[in-house]
Amino acid sequence: MCDQQLDLFSSFASTQSKGPLLQNVELRLAATALDDQALIAAIPASNLADSMALANEAGRRRLAGAIPSLEALCRRFSGFGANRMVPEQAAALQALAMISGSEAARAVAQLIVRGVVQGPALNLAVSTAARIGSTLPVDVLQSLLRHPDPDIRADGCGCACRRPELISVMIDLLDDLNRGVARAAACALGQMGRNEARPMLAKLLREEPSKEVIDAVSLIADEECMVQLGRIARTEPALSDAALNALEDIDQPRAVAIARAIRNGPPP
Repeated sequence: MCDQQLDLFSSFASTQSKGPLLQNVELRLAATALDDQALIAAIPASNLADSMALANEAGRRRLAGAIPSLEALCRRFSGFGANRMVPEQAAALQALAMISGSEAARAVAQLIVRGVVQGPALNLAVSTAARIGSTLPVDVLQSLLRHPDPDIRADGCGCACRRPELISVMIDLLDDLNRGVARAAACALGQMGRNEARPMLAKLLREEPSKEVIDAVSLIADEECMVQLGRIARTEPALSDAALNALEDIDQPRAVAIARAIRNGPPP
């Protein structure tokens, strides 16, 4: 085990002259040769080239045991990256997203709460948190929802959709000047069953339908939304199943009738 780990790090200097592509291939192959425990042990103190290969391999294997090591790798660069992405932190966050699960979600939350990630890395961390279901404190979420970076505000909505204390903040974001933020706020509010999101979601169904919008509207759909879902089911093959499932989840006779008519065949 130890010999394999030493080979990984000692190969870095000797491969630099062979060019980036060959170097990356050799590092990746070296990482795949490590057993789980050696891989986990190598991550926290790894250098840039090694950390990318090691973190990617830990993510590929879905190694939950690597989560503390990936956290430690991020913490090594705490306070850096206000203006540029720290590649080691990016590699660790991407691996945590691949591993997923409650422990990975907790780790990403802690990195955000403790201010370990900044700038572009914070952006990536909040996006990851929204995707894997991290739970963040209300005060931290309030800060994210008011962040000057619109991407962070939008991803913050994905984290806040389970926090009723933040409904009023997200309602304000429906009028955000950034369209992506307003869209994210509408989807989050729709998932919470808030009717304030309906006008925005109805407009998105007409102009920019997506699975996310369809899922968000099902709890608050009115007649207009049901008809639009039916049109999407008939005319958008990539979204047809999502629209039909949404119609069947709506507890309204009109929605059930539209879904049944579509499943039974095209209208006369």
